[in-house]
Amino acid sequence: MTTLTTFVSTSDRQRPGVRAAVRSIQVFTLILLLLIGIGPLYWMVKGAVSPPTELTTQPLALWPDRPALGNFSTAYTDLSVGRYLMNTFLVVGGSWFVQLFVSATAGFALSVLRPKFGKVVYGAILATMFVPYTVNMVSLFMTVIDVPFLHLNLGDTYWAIWLPAGTNAFTVLLAKQFFDALPKELFDAARVDGASTWQLLTKIVLPMSRPVLAVISLLAVMHSWKDFIWPLVAITDPEKQPISVALSQLATQAPQDQLIATMVLAVAPPVLVFVVCQKYIVAGLGFTGVKG
Repeated sequence: MTTLTTFVSTSDRQRPGVRAAVRSIQVFTLILLLLIGIGPLYWMVKGAVSPPTELTTQPLALWPDRPALGNFSTAYTDLSVGRYLMNTFLVVGGSWFVQLFVSATAGFALSVLRPKFGKVVYGAILATMFVPYTVNMVSLFMTVIDVPFLHLNLGDTYWAIWLPAGTNAFTVLLAKQFFDALPKELFDAARVDGASTWQLLTKIVLPMSRPVLAVISLLAVMHSWKDFIWPLVAITDPEKQPISVALSQLATQAPQDQLIATMVLAVAPPVLVFVVCQKYIVAGLGFTGVKG
């Protein structure tokens, strides 16, 4: 039986004064965390519906006297936020698929199939985690504009963002760690029954790996949604750029209230993804041993 160790013993908790103090600390901590987490989001929504005059004259007001709810529709149409969001969905969707596919298959190969040079490959993958992202940018750009052997120019195409998204050593590490914890008896029994490698992956491993796949999906979506430098370098056509790149351009030409409304529209999708998938995310973090 596991004993829970706390700063306040069970006998002390029975005392009314101690119990009231503990509850007060818990309530204060909860309110503080809510302010830290939800406060910036609320302030951004408040700024999005505040007229420009109130933003300057009453910047600390809790809510504007005359909320301008039409800023969202104006930003969506006049600032072409709808097109930028659609571009972002295309970028995020392709990056998510490539990263999830590479992480799942690489983790499966290293953990279940265990090829002869698997440890060397795994070490090489982990070694890439020590190289800063910006250091690889020049070589990555040179590769994108002239793909080796194929001599293709992927510049100004979404493939220039999708394909590099698969080279994420951390998600491969997460997938391998999770697959290592799966019972090996299932794999042996499946092989005895004549299951192929593809059936072993799709029928046994992936259905049991939903928690870690949810974590990898969240990491892929969040990184791709907020990535700014590489989309700015890889895609120069304004008609194809995602919202993260478009915001820097809109900041110099859009009114402040509409710009903040654009930020709200840009933040809303990843927040909704986290709210919907939080159960799987927490379970996946527990299985992989990742601490946040």
